[in-house]
Amino acid sequence: MTPGDVLARAGRLFAERGGAEYHGEAVTQLEHALQCAALAERDGRPAAWVVAALLHDVGHLLHGHGEAHLADGIDDDHEELGARFLARAFGPAVTEPIRMHVPAKRYLCAARAGYREGLSPASVRSLELQGGPMTAAEAAAFEAHPHFAAAVQLREYDDRAKVVGLATPPFDHFLTYLERCLRADRSA
Repeated sequence: MTPGDVLARAGRLFAERGGAEYHGEAVTQLEHALQCAALAERDGRPAAWVVAALLHDVGHLLHGHGEAHLADGIDDDHEELGARFLARAFGPAVTEPIRMHVPAKRYLCAARAGYREGLSPASVRSLELQGGPMTAAEAAAFEAHPHFAAAVQLREYDDRAKVVGLATPPFDHFLTYLERCLRADRSA
């Protein structure tokens, strides 16, 4: 699969499955992705961060498990699935924050007082399935990762991008970022 094929498939996944409920939240998968990317763009983040924000949950769309996995007590590992799929087209500046956005929630629960209390009920449930807050040793190792800052920022966008009815640019608006990262992010 070429990088262009990966990009085309990601676009199709959002077109075909993006209207699905976003795992117990009040927005769809597509609305959530667009809100995340719009936040990164608004904050003037690098193109790779905007792309990571847009595509961070593509693993949910790839596996198509729907909502049942949470109710059944199953962690779907969507972050790993999405990062592996996207690694065919993007380098680590895109894929590592995606792979790390779930551990970033675990990190923030351990490192930031009051963070857990601000999570939605669905995020609290998935946190339990993902291992709960990090230990001190896990947090120290996480902080040492070169993509730590991008992963934590992505997590913060992920938490905030659940606003019903929020106007965002359409998916096509972000194609420039996607195309730029296809060319520029192969060895990051």
